[in-house]
Amino acid sequence: MRLLFSTLLLLTTLGAPAAADPAPLPTGTDVDYQLGGTASVPDNVGIVVRDRTAEPAPGTYNVCYVNGFQTQPDAKRYWRKHRDLLLQDGRGRLVEDEAWGEWILDIRTPAKRARLATIVGRWTAGCARDGFDAVEYDNLDSFSRSDGLVRAKHARAFARMLTAKAHDAGLAVGQKNWATLDGTRLGFDFAVSEECGRYAECGAYVDHFGDQVLVVEYRARDFATTCREYGDLLAVVHRDLDLSPDGVRRWC
Repeated sequence: MRLLFSTLLLLTTLGAPAAADPAPLPTGTDVDYQLGGTASVPDNVGIVVRDRTAEPAPGTYNVCYVNGFQTQPDAKRYWRKHRDLLLQDGRGRLVEDEAWGEWILDIRTPAKRARLATIVGRWTAGCARDGFDAVEYDNLDSFSRSDGLVRAKHARAFARMLTAKAHDAGLAVGQKNWATLDGTRLGFDFAVSEECGRYAECGAYVDHFGDQVLVVEYRARDFATTCREYGDLLAVVHRDLDLSPDGVRRWC
């Protein structure tokens, strides 16, 4: 009986499909950042970033947006049911990223990180099922807006868990912002930078990720600077801050 069980276990293991290696970002093409709503994809665009609730764009490399470290503004009903996973101050008040009206997730303990990784991992698996090629986890740097309650080491620990979830699903995974971090050490395959031209951070991403960097600029002068300095290497798009479907969309 023991031999039969071992044989069955071996056959089950050998027969289990392994997740395919994630495909890297294509180079020599442009990117469109469509988080405010989907739009038609121009012929010059080969990479499209869309929210996890949207459909992937046919015929392109699709990146799934997941808010991995904060809540979405329209998801407060869901997160009230999981209030213990939200960061609270000494008076029990939820800590909010006031610029976006998003609550910060409490990633300070291994137990809470594990529970949160399960939730975000389900979203990530959904991206893979829907046909996305990669995922970007937003607000990696939310610890800097936590009034000192969350530390950088907590963010790094949670990021390692999320990159593992993405790779298990067969997706490449993108580091969102935090230019001084070498995310390759945490499992990130590429980077997505908002306004690296404005803050003179593009070079830091290139140092870590080479040409595997997507850049979104929101001001015309920063877009011009980034195109001049990195347009031959990186995919750069100029978008309006609301990322509206009929808003500004320009490429180098």
